[in-house]
Amino acid sequence: MFRSQLYVPANNEKMIRKTETIKADSFIFDLEDAVPQQEKEKARELLSSILPQLNIKESVICTRINSLSTKEVIKDLDFVINSNVDCLVIPKTESDISFLYKMTGKKLIPIIETARGLVKIEDIARSEGIIGITWGAADLADSLKANVKSIEGSEYIRLKLVSIARTYGISPIDKVFFDVKDLEGFRKECELAKSFGFDGKQAIHPNQVSIANEVFSPSKEEIEWAKKVVEEYEKSSSAGRGAITVDGKLVDAVHYRIAKRILSSL
Repeated sequence: MFRSQLYVPANNEKMIRKTETIKADSFIFDLEDAVPQQEKEKARELLSSILPQLNIKESVICTRINSLSTKEVIKDLDFVINSNVDCLVIPKTESDISFLYKMTGKKLIPIIETARGLVKIEDIARSEGIIGITWGAADLADSLKANVKSIEGSEYIRLKLVSIARTYGISPIDKVFFDVKDLEGFRKECELAKSFGFDGKQAIHPNQVSIANEVFSPSKEEIEWAKKVVEEYEKSSSAGRGAITVDGKLVDAVHYRIAKRILSSL
């Protein structure tokens, strides 16, 4: 489960080294959009030399490769095969990507960013080696010829992505939030994503990481509720009773399962 995934430009040595001070569950060293064409070779060389030195072993190390339709991806794959990268993030995924897992041995996180990708999302989620799935609002809006703000707020896309992820046992991760200065807006979008069932959120600035970690961890109130529900429900079950009330509200088997899930995530 990734509460926070921070994108890091792979051509920026200062930002790469700064990851040692950031408590993200996962880092995505970006070889795609964050790196100009003329800097891509430098970015691969930087990662090759610096990644083995970094003390970020408690975080999952990912690399966002270039689109599968570009020539750069061949060099990207050659780099990751010989690196300590744990996972590949695949932009504009539109079909089964099992071949990438078989080729590299690395886990995969596809990004749904096109109309075709959205239509084919179930085929994508069935790919071998996938551990999570996320989406990108701007590229998806461009593909749909839609308004970016409308797509950013789409309940349909979020529900679709979470439903597919839960069906196939992979982690749903919400999209990036573009306004790095609006931390309250980022928090609200984290809370929205959590309410839809997402495990976490991708971030583009270090200041967003702690907020994502906080929101996608059980709150004190959630933990207290879960402990009370488990205790009271198990006491009732051992006495041969079913549904009960806790703090004046009905609690039955589904609430017990939710409470157990909350406690198991601690």
